[in-house]
Amino acid sequence: MKLRTIIVDDERMARSRLRRLLEQDPDVEIAAECEDGLTAVEAIRTEAPDLILLDIQMPGMDGFEVLEALGPDRTPEVVFVTAYDEHAIRAFEEHAIDYLMKPVAPERFAKMLARVRERRIHAKGSQESLLEMLAQRKADSRGTRIIVRSGERTTFVAPEEIDWVEAAGNYAILHLGKRTHILRETMSALESRLPGETFCRVSRSAILNLRRVKELQSLSPGDHVAILAEGQKVGISRSLREVEEKLKHV
Repeated sequence: MKLRTIIVDDERMARSRLRRLLEQDPDVEIAAECEDGLTAVEAIRTEAPDLILLDIQMPGMDGFEVLEALGPDRTPEVVFVTAYDEHAIRAFEEHAIDYLMKPVAPERFAKMLARVRERRIHAKGSQESLLEMLAQRKADSRGTRIIVRSGERTTFVAPEEIDWVEAAGNYAILHLGKRTHILRETMSALESRLPGETFCRVSRSAILNLRRVKELQSLSPGDHVAILAEGQKVGISRSLREVEEKLKHV
């Protein structure tokens, strides 16, 4: 029987590359292509594929949330296809079927398909739930270093180095004193990776490192700013009392 596969990635070029690689194997059937997590959940429930090629970083609903929405009884085999950082890759290496780094090499892709088929043929007995592994991965990831890639340079940023984070569409700007780094990640996704006890989402476009806050100012009713240690001013739309309460515990 053919290996029914669903491709899930928000980047059109990435989906096209995966489709071309899959089409080279006559024993693979592409059941659907999805550009976001919500569509993926619906397609997986409808098509009941054998395999999902799943991106991690997607706007709205990321790869982890897709699997959580499916539940442990409805999750097919999963291979992560991602530009995610090395820490995540190492976490999956012993548990998930496989992971592929973008751009995907044809030889590496063929090896992955062989591994999936072998697992399907020889899998016996109960196996550790992938959903449980992902939940643990998500819990353990909070507070780990953030990987920022720019050209040939890879920078490792520890959360405690960050003063505040600014939204820029599907990107986030990390402010570290006079330095900035641009990260291709939504604010919601990044917020879930930062330690909740020291970071606070104070508006739709800003996340503060509370340990960098020197002063809070009320400019007018409903108009507040945080003054950071190096003088930066960050607008606050969240309840000022909530922010003050969190500041008491950092």
